[in-house]
Amino acid sequence: MALIEVENLTFQYPDGTLALDGVSLTIERGEFVALIGQNGSGKTTLSKCICGLLRPTGGRVLVDGIDVAKRGIKRELVRRIGYVFQNPDHQLFNSEVYEEIGYGPKNLGVPERERDALIREAAAVAGVHESLFHEHPFFLPKGLRQRVAIAATLAMRPQAIVVDEPTTGQDLRQSLEVMDFLAELWRRQGHTIVIVTHEMPIVAAYAQRTIALCQGRVLIDGPTREVFTHADLLAQTYVKPPQATRLAQAWAALGVRPDVLTVEELVAELERVLAERRGVATRWPGP
Repeated sequence: MALIEVENLTFQYPDGTLALDGVSLTIERGEFVALIGQNGSGKTTLSKCICGLLRPTGGRVLVDGIDVAKRGIKRELVRRIGYVFQNPDHQLFNSEVYEEIGYGPKNLGVPERERDALIREAAAVAGVHESLFHEHPFFLPKGLRQRVAIAATLAMRPQAIVVDEPTTGQDLRQSLEVMDFLAELWRRQGHTIVIVTHEMPIVAAYAQRTIALCQGRVLIDGPTREVFTHADLLAQTYVKPPQATRLAQAWAALGVRPDVLTVEELVAELERVLAERRGVATRWPGP
């Protein structure tokens, strides 16, 4: 059974805006998935429905077999899936980092000694040093506040983590640190990771699978390398593949693979094509 099952999901906001219109998809355990699309495409709404933060207007979402819309299942749900907001300040509210990370386990009734172990383990995994435990989260840089928010989610030991715009408002170094950390959770800890993002180079470098949304519907869903080859289709949701991919597609007639994702892959492809052309030129008998 898939970890996350979305069946004919619809969601309409009180003002009448139809944000999701018959979305169906499954996410398997251990996948690293990116949700992409223009503003208003439905990706954040979908991510919040998956985590039970929004109740579907129609259809249903199952997480590890649990219907997220049912009442009385929150305690079970947070052990299976966690959500990290785009702005960590919307998530953090305790006056100390230690209390913030331990808030979820405390609410779940975890005994103090066990809770302390969970806090220290989650902080270590998220890269939050214990010297920060008595600091106020709001006084930390945004990158650290985001790590605290992730640690607070990890402390409940969910099987899946959904992160909304993990690199927004951060410089390149901070963005890569956060993404490398999520990739580490995926590879070494076995977490299922879902990111919502506008950053196509980030998607290309990290996501195993990409789901593009357009006007509340799934436009395309597949391996990231394959999804980015459909530039014309992605244009419907105003998404452009990474620049390296677009260059490769422009040079496809020269023999460059059109499914290149990164600059490193593009350079390797160009070197391969040049080497092959040199070989042909060397073997060609000439006039």
